[in-house]
Amino acid sequence: MSITAAQVKELREKTGVGMMDCKKALTETNGDMDAAIKHLREKGIAKAEKKADRETKEGRVFTVISGNTGAILELNCETDFVGNNDAFIQLGNQLAKVVLNTDGITSETIDGIEVGGKTVKDVIADGIARVGENLTIGNFERFVTEGVVTDYIHQNGKIGVLVGFSGTIEDETGRDVAMQVAALNPLYTRPEEVPTDEIDQEKDVIRKQAENEGRPAQVIDKMVEGKINKFYKEVCLLEQSFVKDDKKAIKQILPEGVTIEGFRRYSLG
Repeated sequence: MSITAAQVKELREKTGVGMMDCKKALTETNGDMDAAIKHLREKGIAKAEKKADRETKEGRVFTVISGNTGAILELNCETDFVGNNDAFIQLGNQLAKVVLNTDGITSETIDGIEVGGKTVKDVIADGIARVGENLTIGNFERFVTEGVVTDYIHQNGKIGVLVGFSGTIEDETGRDVAMQVAALNPLYTRPEEVPTDEIDQEKDVIRKQAENEGRPAQVIDKMVEGKINKFYKEVCLLEQSFVKDDKKAIKQILPEGVTIEGFRRYSLG
């Protein structure tokens, strides 16, 4: 039978596959649209298996939030070109929502979770067929807090952040804190989280430097205390100077009674 350009266009819109492959699939299935879609999916999965050993060093970070819950996910591809492709971005957002809506999700269970009538594994295979590159899910996490979660994605998509607060917060302030995490990459939320051995090591380095400079013991003690406080301001989010107003620490721009419960920062490359 004769395959029309309208049929080919419809199949392409539904699958994202090239025009020639769409026409061939329709020809082989006698114009049956559903059968052609199935044929292309099967063909796409075969292609996906061939691409599965290719390295995926590019990609993007995706975040999605809903009230006190957020999700962050890395989706990897082979080239930066595909990482900026609309189909790739749509897929990443879809997978981030899967993480958001699935309590207890792990790297062992994600492939079998159903989304839109397909498993995540099949959705990834379809994505590989559509963009023509190997795709892999990297790190991901579902993040729950007592109050609200805010997020931020750096404009190039390579850095994504979630921040959890103990109570409600203005959108602008929440976004500012998430941007702070993206820009300054703190290691901890508060000083109490810094491991004791890390603090002891830092104190030891400061003390030895001061001794080598010939400082008296009473001065060294004060130097250690002062530099440890400075260390906290570098690595602890709540102690960091706010990038928009360095006269204030992050803890000082939060509403009364609200603190930061934690954050997640993913970075590609």
